Amino acid sequence: MAKKKKSKKQVKQELIAEKSEMAMIEGILEGSPDGIGVAVVRLDCGCRKMAAVDKTGEPASKVIVYRDNAKSVCDKCQEDNGAFMRVTESFIHFVDPPPPVETMEMINAKVLGTTPTH
Repeated sequence: MAKKKKSKKQVKQELIAEKSEMAMIEGILEGSPDGIGVAVVRLDCGCRKMAAVDKTGEPASKVIVYRDNAKSVCDKCQEDNGAFMRVTESFIHFVDPPPPVETMEMINAKVLGTTPTH
C-alpha cells in the first residue's frame, strides 16, 4: 500500500513545539497577558524566532530570536535577522484550551501567511 503524501496544510497542523522550545514559549506567554499563542519560526541555521500573538492575530510581544545552547544567535541571523528565505518550518503553538478552529485558521493565515494548495 502506497503511503499517502501529506499536504503542506496537514504538515503545518502537525508541527508541535519541541521540548527545548516549550520553556521559551511559556516564558513569552507569561510576559504577554493578551497572548493566546506563540508563533514559532524555525530557520535553516538552527535559530528560532518566536513572538506571542493575540486573539486578532496581532503581535502581543516582541520578536525573540534565539539558538539552543548558544550565547547568541548565529552570524547569518545577526546579519539578516532571520530572513524569510531561510525559514524551514513555522507554526503557532496555541494555549490550552485553544481558540475555535476558525480563529486559529484566521490567525495562522494572518501571521504565517497562506500557501496555495494543489
